[in-house]
Amino acid sequence: MTQPLTSRIALVTGASRGIGYATARALAKRGAHIVAVARTQGGLEELDDEIRKDGGQATLVPLSLTDCDGIARLGAALHERHGKIDILVGNAGIAGPSSPLGHVDLKSWNDVLSINVTANFQLIRCMEPLLKKSDAGRAVFVTSGAANKATAYLGPYATSKAALETLVRVWANETASTNIRVNLFNPGPIRTRMRASVFPGEDPMTLDTPEQAAEFIVPMCAADWTETGKFYDYKTRTLMSFHPPT
Repeated sequence: MTQPLTSRIALVTGASRGIGYATARALAKRGAHIVAVARTQGGLEELDDEIRKDGGQATLVPLSLTDCDGIARLGAALHERHGKIDILVGNAGIAGPSSPLGHVDLKSWNDVLSINVTANFQLIRCMEPLLKKSDAGRAVFVTSGAANKATAYLGPYATSKAALETLVRVWANETASTNIRVNLFNPGPIRTRMRASVFPGEDPMTLDTPEQAAEFIVPMCAADWTETGKFYDYKTRTLMSFHPPT
C-alpha cells in the first residue's frame, strides 16, 4: 500500500535525538525520504538504522547549524539531487544557560541566538526555493511556551524562541499566496534530554514522549494541511493564531 508521504523529501534538523529523532522516524514510516541534519554522527547513524528497520530511507547530514555556509551548501546539494524539498522541520535548538541575565556571558548568548534563530533564518533563505518547487511545501518550526512567558533565568532561550516565532510568522505572511504553508509547533514539557538539563528535579515519567508529540507534527507536514501562520499547542491540542494564552 502506498504511504501518504511517498516521494516526499523531508529535511529535519536536530534529528539525532528527542523530538527531531521521533519526527524523522514518524515521517519516514509514512514514506518520506528523510534528510536528517544534526551535529552528532552517532545519533544520526542510530536514526538511520531505525528508519531502515521500518523500511524507510534517509540521507545523513552531520552539520552544525552554526555553519551557515554549510546550510547553503546543503541547499545546493538538495537542489542537485532532488530538485526540491517538500517538508522542512526546524527542530534543532539549545537551552543555553539557566541563570540571571546579568550572569550570562556574551558567548553563551550568541550561541543560543545562533542555533535557535540565525540558523532557522538561513534555512528559510536556502530552502524556500526548494519548497517552492514542491506542489505542497510544508514547514514546521518547534517553539516553546518560554517565548511568551518570559520565564526568569531562561533569558537567552526565551528571547530566541520569541524571535523565532516572529521570524516564522513573517515568513508565513510572505508566502501566504504560494504553495508553502508555514506553522509553529509548541510541544510543551516533553521527555527530552534538553528538558532534563533545564529542570533536573522533574520526574521525566510524568511527561509525554517525543514520539507522542511527533504524531501531531506529521499532519502539519502533509500536502492536505492548508493552515499557515498558525501555532499548534500540543498540551491543549489547539491550533491558534499567534501566541497561546498565558
